[in-house]
Amino acid sequence: MVEKSHTAGLWPSVYEPLRNFGAKVADWLAPASDASASESAYCITMELPGVEEKNIDISVNSGVVSVKGEKSATREEEGDTWFFSERQYGAFSRSFRLPEDADGDKIEANLKDGVLSISVPKKSPQMSEARKIAIKRG
Repeated sequence: MVEKSHTAGLWPSVYEPLRNFGAKVADWLAPASDASASESAYCITMELPGVEEKNIDISVNSGVVSVKGEKSATREEEGDTWFFSERQYGAFSRSFRLPEDADGDKIEANLKDGVLSISVPKKSPQMSEARKIAIKRG
């Protein structure tokens, strides 16, 4: 029987708030997203208000679609007094694992009114024709 020391149980409890904080920061910087499926395709939509197309990179690798980008901050503070700012700026990254029937070679993306739409067609099911098998003698 192995006994645990009293200090071994202390470290995870001290570390836990830091891990939760890191997850909250990542959630705060990650754009809101939706994923859905129709009979013919998968669709991923992301809210990217204020992000220019040239600042968005979409890639697919090993069945994972990754969206990376950056929202730049531009401010003119001449004569203005700022009381608070709730707008988010900085780099973001989201990754989505594609289902096995997704065709990663035919992904299309569209950016309109601050919403990025990514369409991933489904592969056609491989339909094989039934055929008769001859029986050989001997």
